[in-house]
Amino acid sequence: MRSIDLTGKVALVTGSTRGIGLAIATALHQAGARVAVAGRDAARAQEVATGLGAGTVGVGCEVTDAEQVAAAIAAVEQALGPLDILVNNAGLTRDNILLRLSEADWDAVLDANLKGAFLTMRAVTKGMMKRRSGRIINISSIVGLIGNKGQANYAASKAGLIGLTKSAAREYASRGILINCIAPGFIETDMTAALPEEARKVLLGEIALGRLGAPADIADTVLYLASDLASYVTGQVLVVDGGMVI
Repeated sequence: MRSIDLTGKVALVTGSTRGIGLAIATALHQAGARVAVAGRDAARAQEVATGLGAGTVGVGCEVTDAEQVAAAIAAVEQALGPLDILVNNAGLTRDNILLRLSEADWDAVLDANLKGAFLTMRAVTKGMMKRRSGRIINISSIVGLIGNKGQANYAASKAGLIGLTKSAAREYASRGILINCIAPGFIETDMTAALPEEARKVLLGEIALGRLGAPADIADTVLYLASDLASYVTGQVLVVDGGMVI
């Protein structure tokens, strides 16, 4: 049976100082990759990288700022080598019903969740094109497929990320760059931990497997897409939701 071995690969994971992003960075490192942990707080990113062990680096980066993105990628490649894998996980929420949703909250979510992915993809693909290889994995959401009350901005950003993934996959396939998307369902994170017990019961009733997902469920899917096992997969959206949407 073929196993996942990413030895010699260099990966950058945005928004990886906690939660799903941290699980992804950890899994990539355990699979042998050299990993860059990226987050807004440079000190925290370096702390997390140090905790992962040798072959890692932490970088501060505001993904909505093109200059910071370019600087972060340059720092990562200087420290670890040319990037083979990019995982766009950075994002935020600013929930409210549409009628009360401010332009500022709309812009903040679209900038972080969609523009940030665009900027990082545009920056890393230059080198990947020259090397004629690369993997880009964008973390969308089930909400981008089905919508959710009070999350018009978040749903729009995650749906946009799916469109970006598919378009870019068509553009870069001939250069050996595979670009895919993961749409997680409800995962055990700080956000879901704050759900009231009654709301949690209702939610679990909608999930075929009867449980929330774990960050490791998403990290394992990233490993697959980053590996040679997925060498004929591009432009796809892998839904990892425990059977919530069938």
